[in-house]
Formats: sequence, C-alpha cells, structure tokens
Amino acid sequence: MKKILAMAAAAALAAGASAFAANPFSDVSTSDWAYQAVADLSEQGIVEGYPNGTFEGQKNITRYEMAQIIARMMAKEDQYNAEQRATIDKLAAEYADELDSLGVRVSNLEKKVGHISWSGDARMRYQDLGDFGSDVYKARVRINMNAQVNDQVKVIGRFKTEANLQSSGEAQTTMDRLHVLWQPTERFSFDMGRTDLFLGQTGYFYDDRFEGLIAKYKGGSWNAEVGYGREWKQSAKASDLLGSGNTRETFYVQANTQLGSHARVNAFYQNFADGWAEYKSGDKGASFYGVGARIDLGDKFFVDGDFIQNTADTQLTGMHVDKPVMWVAGLNYGKEDLKHPGTFWAGVHYVDAEPGAYIGASTLDITDALNASVEEGAQFWVAEVNYALAKNISLDGYYYFGGEYDNGKDFDDMFGVELNYKF
Repeated sequence: MKKILAMAAAAALAAGASAFAANPFSDVSTSDWAYQAVADLSEQGIVEGYPNGTFEGQKNITRYEMAQIIARMMAKEDQYNAEQRATIDKLAAEYADELDSLGVRVSNLEKKVGHISWSGDARMRYQDLGDFGSDVYKARVRINMNAQVNDQVKVIGRFKTEANLQSSGEAQTTMDRLHVLWQPTERFSFDMGRTDLFLGQTGYFYDDRFEGLIAKYKGGSWNAEVGYGREWKQSAKASDLLGSGNTRETFYVQANTQLGSHARVNAFYQNFADGWAEYKSGDKGASFYGVGARIDLGDKFFVDGDFIQNTADTQLTGMHVDKPVMWVAGLNYGKEDLKHPGTFWAGVHYVDAEPGAYIGASTLDITDALNASVEEGAQFWVAEVNYALAKNISLDGYYYFGGEYDNGKDFDDMFGVELNYKF
C-alpha cells in the first residue's frame, strides 16, 4: 500500500485533530488531496517524516512503519470511541510481531484503562407548574460510563446528580443505570440490568427505567425487541392503582418498520402480572397495546402520533370506562442537532388520555397533567422548541395549554425553560 493512502485511512480512524494544523513536510503541498490527513496525524504525533523534512508519500509503507503508527495510536486510545478502539485492537493483532519488537505487548491491551469511555450531559431547569404546584428550579448532571469488555460485551452505567436550587439540602447522587450489553452477532443483542425502555413512537406513554432482560433484533428496515422485568412507576396516582413499591412486573414485545422512504410504523404489546385493572374492576392483570407512526411531509416537516389502549375496563372516580384509550398527534418542523449552532426543532402535540390509559412515565418534561389523567382523564396541548445556541448547548422551551379534565374542569397553563449541555 502506498504510504499516502495508509495515512488517509489512519486519519479517518483518528479523526478529531485540529483543522488548522501547519504544513509539516516539504514534499506535501496544501493542494494535495491527503494534505489535511497527513497534517492532522503529524499534529497528533502519530506520524513522523524523514530527517530531511520529507514525507515521501509515494513509497510503499513497510509493516514496521505501520506498526509504529499503530503503537502511537494505542498510546492515545483513551481519546477514541469504542468502535475506533476495536479497529485499533484488530490492527494491533495483525501487526503483533512488529509491535512486540517495539516493546508494545498486544496482550496487555485488555488491561488498559482506555477501554472505558465517558460522556455526559447537564441541565439547568425552571418550570411554572400552574395549579399543580410551586415553581421548580433544578440542576442535574449525568455521567455515562461505557466499558468495552471485549468485542461482544459492554458494561454501561450512568451516575446522576440532581439538586433543588430552592432548597438548602445537598445534591443527591445515584447510579440510575447499570447494565450489560452482549451482542453475539451483528443483528442480535441482549441487554440485562437497569436500562432504558421507550414504548411507542412519541414516548408519551412510557420512557423510563426498566430492570430486567431485553432481547433485540435489528433487521435493517425493521427492528424488534422483547423484554421481561420490572418497570418504574413515576406517577403517585399510578402507585395508588398498582399498589405500593416503585416498580411493577411486566412483559412486553415491540417492533417497528420503515414503510417506503417517508413513513415509519411502531407497534407494541405490554402485560402486567398484577394490578391495574384488578385494583378497580377485578380483572386479573392489565394489558396494553399501542400503534404509532411518523410520516415525513418534506425535508423538515413531519407528523407523528400514538394510539394506546388498555384491554380491561376500569372503574375510576365513580365512572366506568370501557377499555380506556390514550392518543397523541403532533406536527413537527426541523430536528434536534447540537453539533450545528442555529439549528432547531419545533413541534406541537395534542394529548388525550382517558382514566386508566396512562401508566405514569412519559418523556414529557412536565407530566403533572398526565399523572392526574390516571384517575380523572385529561386533554391538553403542548408546544415545544429546541434551539442549538452553540455546539453541544441548546435552549429548550415548552408550553402546556388548553388543559381540561374529563369532567369538563379546566386546569392552568404550564411552561418551562432549560439549558442543556452535552459533553
């Protein structure tokens, strides 16, 4: 392989250097197609030229020269993501003899701290909850840990620290996610532990913690998953219906598929071993099913929505509800993109939840109206906007209006604003 081609490939793997690296070699001009790749790698200290200041890119690269490049990448492995590290490990195995002569033991790669990568996010939030409660001032920081055990296994965790800025109490830190992801093949994976569960298209029905085992299949244009474990209860109203404790035993199956180039459809079924319907109507257990869709109307406009139904009748607040329904419909413009300042997403959704149709863990930023709908039923509108102020920083706002209970009583409008940071 020509040396110049090898450097282009290495630069693609080690992407992330300064875009303003100076010209390091006298025989590589700024007009050369691989100039930036060579300059970036020189800036990182991954490639070196000859004593006379030349690079000699048209020469065939030797295995020993390639091993030197791999060794320098291995020394910087903690700067790369899991996929890049896996590629470096494969290259290290291929050039093990040459690396050994350089004093680099490939067998020691498994012990490197560089197999753990870190990321996170932070949020500053203000919310006006109307007649649902006092104003909210909160700060939150989450740190994600991704430990690559081997080519098939990862250990994933998340630390969360949240503080009420109106209180003198100390911030509370918990590890709210801890799970093991095993991917024996490209299409199949198994996720075990305390992880995330997102049901439906919009996430308004459920987007929260799941403790158990999830098996997933990725088939290209369609995906499927099945899970068994315990689901988190966010709503105090749901706790009243489902009994004491913070979790409930559940089984679910979910699938989604792409229909053409402009539509995606989601469907799920979920069963609870005890509780919801039994508490009020005597039926054993509760089951829900849902269907959702997203349809693109152009480059930036799209509509989305969900329809969810409880298969059991409920008797709540003196009112019999035959197989209660929750549905969501929305119109959206743009997309969330924190990498490009000035981009934005905006959407408006209408939510209608009959008593007994919502289980209490929505992706919505303010869930008080939905929590109240567990017993009383509620309908409301929510308008949201996300604007990228700078790279990895966004300003988010949301306004809830037109709220009404099933008995015809209105409730106050609510709103919130927050700054979100990714790192």
